[in-house]
Amino acid sequence: MPQKRLFCVGFGFSAAHLAGLLLKEGWSVAGTCRSQEKKARLEKDGIEAFVFSPDEPLKAGALKGATHLLASAPPEEAGDPFLRRHEEMALEAAQSLEWAGYLSTTGVYGDRQGGWVDEESALMPDTARGKKRLAAEKDWLAFGEKSGVPVQLFRLAGIYGPYRNQLTSLKEGKARRIVKPGQVFSRIHVEDIARILKASIAAPHAGAAYNVCDDEAAPPQDVIAYAAELLGRAPPPEIPFEDADLSPMARSFYEDSKRVSNRRIKEELGVTLRYPTYREGLKALLDAGAY
Repeated sequence: MPQKRLFCVGFGFSAAHLAGLLLKEGWSVAGTCRSQEKKARLEKDGIEAFVFSPDEPLKAGALKGATHLLASAPPEEAGDPFLRRHEEMALEAAQSLEWAGYLSTTGVYGDRQGGWVDEESALMPDTARGKKRLAAEKDWLAFGEKSGVPVQLFRLAGIYGPYRNQLTSLKEGKARRIVKPGQVFSRIHVEDIARILKASIAAPHAGAAYNVCDDEAAPPQDVIAYAAELLGRAPPPEIPFEDADLSPMARSFYEDSKRVSNRRIKEELGVTLRYPTYREGLKALLDAGAY
């Protein structure tokens, strides 16, 4: 039986965790990064790496032999950077592709003032980042229709995991407990992202969109307070949102407030979350010393 091969356009936090699962099962994994330094690091970990950036096109033939394609490179104003530059390469690889996934964001739903959304909700992004992701979603769905490759969309909530979590922020003295009344976010542990993607690979559904989030949207200040409790320290003082000195990127995260349904990943993909809320996730990270 031919070896399965995953190609990741943008080898980031989520892609690395999926790659870890698949390498253990005998897959080969390749992916793109933006620098020669990261290329060298990935190759030490057994990943065939290719540099791809706005200034450096992807090497011809990079997708040869790929059976599965995961895209997570940040979108540009015009849409997905990979398809905008290398659609022909992707179409040539389509004959061997059994599955393709695009990592998007729940930001495509826009602000719902704390209300619920599911995958059938209208897409009304109100941030520049959300609008770019929606444009890239459309690019990937169009590629699926053109190529016949089953393309799935994964709308990710706020990602946390080893060394990228509120425990880490507190340890480094960077955590701030910013309070905006009524504000709630959904989250997802990176290990659960990898398990959801793996479940989709086992059951492709062309054109499907999946919300990738845990069971409990929560105010960000509550998560910081819980992390502080785990560490046995006093939480940082509350800062009213209007008084917080935030970068434009950080401020944009507070523009959307919604609760996101994850019913589809459970019903269609049969996923049981390992970390159904931030409490289980942060406690496991504490116990593992991953902060």
